[in-house]
Amino acid sequence: MSLDLNPVSVSDYREFARRRLPTQLFDYLDGGSYAERTLADNVDAFARLKLRQRVLRDVGTIDTRAEIFGETWTIPAALAPVGFAGMYARRGEVQAAQAAEKFGVPFTLSTVGICSIEEVAQATKKPFWFQLYVIKDRGYARELMQTAHGAGCPVLVFTVDLAVLGARYRDTRNGMNTAMSFGKRLKVAADFARRIDWLRDVALGGKPLDFGNLRGAVPNAKGFAEFGAWVAQNLDPSMTWKDLEWVRENWPGKIIIKGVMDAEDARMAMQSVSPDGIVVSNHGGRQLDSTPATIEALPAIRDEVGDRTTLLLDGGVRSGLDIVKAVARGADACLLGRAWAYALAARGGPGVSAMLGTMRQEMHVAMALTGFTKASEIDACAIARS
Repeated sequence: MSLDLNPVSVSDYREFARRRLPTQLFDYLDGGSYAERTLADNVDAFARLKLRQRVLRDVGTIDTRAEIFGETWTIPAALAPVGFAGMYARRGEVQAAQAAEKFGVPFTLSTVGICSIEEVAQATKKPFWFQLYVIKDRGYARELMQTAHGAGCPVLVFTVDLAVLGARYRDTRNGMNTAMSFGKRLKVAADFARRIDWLRDVALGGKPLDFGNLRGAVPNAKGFAEFGAWVAQNLDPSMTWKDLEWVRENWPGKIIIKGVMDAEDARMAMQSVSPDGIVVSNHGGRQLDSTPATIEALPAIRDEVGDRTTLLLDGGVRSGLDIVKAVARGADACLLGRAWAYALAARGGPGVSAMLGTMRQEMHVAMALTGFTKASEIDACAIARS
C-alpha cells in the first residue's frame, strides 16, 4: 500500500502504523503472548461468524446510537485503555480523548498512559474513564483513584487478568523487556533513527518517556526497562475477589471489571461487588495464549449475568460489522483497542476520528442489510445459522 493513499479500514491503519513506528513500538502494540494464537483467533472468530442478510425491509432510517450508563453513544463502542499510546503519536492519549469526545463515545485512559489524568482532563470537556491495574502498592492505587475521581472520571475500569505478566516474545526479541547487548542497542537505535516522521512528531515533540500517571512511582525511569521492572515487581498475584471490596470502598463511581472470560468468574464478580459492568476480555491475546476468542466466550457470560449488569467485549473488533456481531451475541457495547491505536499511530487524532466514522458507516450498512434500524434492537437474529 502506498503511503500516499489515505487509510480507510483498520487493516489500512495497521499497515500505516507498521511503516511509521519503530519496530520495537509497533511490535509492542501489535503483538500477543507466546505463539499469538489467541491474538489471531480474536479476529478470526469474528470472521467465522456470519451475518444473516435480509432484504425488502424498510431500512430508510438507521440509528447506530446506544444508551449505556445513562448516556447516548454515537455507536455502541468506546475506546479501550491502551498502554503507552503517547508513544504512537505526540501526546497520543490527549489526541485520542479529544477525537472520542468529538465523535460521541467514551475514552478510557490507561494507568500506563504517557499522558496523565490531569493532562487529559485539561484537554477535554467531557469526563473520560480511567483504567487501573492490580498493583501491590495500595496507597499509590488509592492516590490514582482519588486523582481520577477528582478529575471527574465517572467510571473505573479495573483490570483483573494481570496477576502475572504474559510472555510476549516479540518484545523479548526486540529488547523491550530485557537487557540488550551493545550490538542490539545499536540496531534498535538505528531502527528508531530511520523513522523520521515519528522522531519529529513524538520523540522530539512529545516527551514520550514522561510516564504520566506513574512518574511518582517510577521517578527515575528513562525507558521501558526501568518501567517494565517496576510493573513486574508490582503486579499483585495474591489478589482475590474479596479484595474488590477494597476497590469499591475507595471508588465512589461506577466500576467495570475487565478481563472476565469464564461464566463462573462472571458469577463470582456479581457476588463480590455487583459491578456496574463486565468486560469479556483476554487482554487482546497478550496474556494467556490458547484461550477462547472473546466473541466465543461472550454468550455463556451473557447467559450467566442476564440483564443484571452492562456487558462489554474487547478483543478482535476491527469493523462496524464486528460491533453488530458482538451486540447480536449479547454485548451491550464493545471496547476498541488496537483499532484506535493503529489509527492514532498512522494519522494522530484525525486518524482516530476517521476510523470511528468508518466504523459507524460499516455499522449502518450491516444493520440495513440484516434488517435492523436501531442498534438497540440488534439480537441473535442478525447471525446466520451455521
